[in-house]
Amino acid sequence: MTLWHIVLVASIACVVIKLAGYAVPPHWLEKPATARTADLLTVALLAALIAVQTLGSGQQLVLDARVPALVVAAGLYWLRVPFLVVVIAAAAVAAVLRATTGMA
Repeated sequence: MTLWHIVLVASIACVVIKLAGYAVPPHWLEKPATARTADLLTVALLAALIAVQTLGSGQQLVLDARVPALVVAAGLYWLRVPFLVVVIAAAAVAAVLRATTGMA
């Protein structure tokens, strides 16, 4: 099986899963437990993605300039600073740390 076959099968599987979602009865989705689970699952998946992208490099755990940048971003976000300012500040922290300390 070539890479293109794998991509095609994965694409078809995604469409089938998406269409299966329309078969779920609407009253199942209106339950408070279902809505709460969907909200928490979204947050958990986003947090996991951030953790993997910040701390991972291939199969290794890496602590570099991304970690302090994430801490700065979280602090500014907690202070309700506008998102664009948060992104620019985090990028600036990472850039300064990489330039001054040689962090990768």
